[in-house]
Amino acid sequence: MQVIPAIDIIDGKCVRLTQGDYAQKTVYNENPLEVAKQFEAAGLQRLHLVDLDGAKAGAVKNWQVLESIAANTSLIIDFGGGVKKEEDVQGIFNAGAAFVTIGSLAVKNETLFVEWLQKFGAAKFLLGADVKNEKIAIGGWLETTDIDIYSFIQKYVDHGVQQIFCTDVSKDGKLEGPSIDLYKNIIAKFPALYFIASGGVSSMSDLEELSAIGCNGAIVGKAIYEGRIDIKSL
Repeated sequence: MQVIPAIDIIDGKCVRLTQGDYAQKTVYNENPLEVAKQFEAAGLQRLHLVDLDGAKAGAVKNWQVLESIAANTSLIIDFGGGVKKEEDVQGIFNAGAAFVTIGSLAVKNETLFVEWLQKFGAAKFLLGADVKNEKIAIGGWLETTDIDIYSFIQKYVDHGVQQIFCTDVSKDGKLEGPSIDLYKNIIAKFPALYFIASGGVSSMSDLEELSAIGCNGAIVGKAIYEGRIDIKSL
């Protein structure tokens, strides 16, 4: 199982939110490149980079952070937050990301997302599904839809998507442990999917459990920044 550290960006700084609430923000480092280099030095290979300003504004904002991390590390970066236009997708690849992360757009504008999958190749996208009670949540988790997580995944697997990460929004940023049962169900239904767990990871034993149930990857954020998981031990 691949451990994928997360860097969330607001105003060019490395931060974490609790349950997606911009009012519950902690700044961990003024320099995201420094953080990324620490991850690389510890032997981690991937990075989940989230433009929270972009997510809020509906347009990518933190281009410089992506460019500097891509230029100065060999990390395999997935980048998302506010991707709404085709030129953003192209710009993210040009800036050095390996994957574009798409979340709400896949719910709200399926036609556009499918166009991108066909144009750029489905293997170059990481689909993010925020879930509350097995239903998809969007809009910074403020809005729960009546779309069932399994039919959502099936639809995009049919369009060629290969990598998906799933966040249980009731767990995220709370260090209470991941949604093991939900992930077991998804993995059982979609055994060929590269499935990445996200949200709630608080300890090495959480990661061991995610690995044991068959997750291909796990995104870890707050637990690293709060010192509960030592990056060298990863």
